[in-house]
Amino acid sequence: MEAVAPRRTRIQKEKRELILEAALDTFSTHGFRGATIDQIAEAAGMSKPNLLYYFHRKEDIFETLIQRLLITWLQPLRELDDVGDPLTELGAYIRRKLEMARDYPRESRLFANEILQGAPRIMPMLEGELKSLVDDKAAIIEGWMRAGRIAETDPYHLIFSIWATTQHYADFDVQVRAVLGPERGGNARFEDAAQFLERLFLGSLRPQCP
Repeated sequence: MEAVAPRRTRIQKEKRELILEAALDTFSTHGFRGATIDQIAEAAGMSKPNLLYYFHRKEDIFETLIQRLLITWLQPLRELDDVGDPLTELGAYIRRKLEMARDYPRESRLFANEILQGAPRIMPMLEGELKSLVDDKAAIIEGWMRAGRIAETDPYHLIFSIWATTQHYADFDVQVRAVLGPERGGNARFEDAAQFLERLFLGSLRPQCP
């Protein structure tokens, strides 16, 4: 009979969340290679032995964070629906991705750091779950094109371009705010970006009248 994992107490759950929050700051700042258990323990305000009671290895902490991140990160793409109006669906996707850039900048840097290192810890997910999801959504976009509901385009590069432009506002936020200056670099920059990207992408995808 398979052993049942013991249920965690409220305090144990709180300690794990404290460690994961500290690790998110540490990994997003230093990357996986640069981060250490000692740094994470210090950021969490606990001893190294205490931390190792909850997570035995740095890899275990990182994998937990990445798994959580990918669930959140991929949800907007999963919500892209073939039932709705194509331009409305794509516009909503752009806005959801920008909201994530605004609300989850540390998670974005964590993911970007992993990709820049060659994705050694998430390559199976990229080649499996992510590829399958993008294939499914590319098929939806191709269906819209065949039906004449949007202009012809490469669905994969459309998705890549949305990723690149929206995530820029998380990964390069310091640069964006510096260049926009104090008058335009406040929270309204995300709404300005949303309106611009909607015009950029949806304008090019709107089918041409015969």
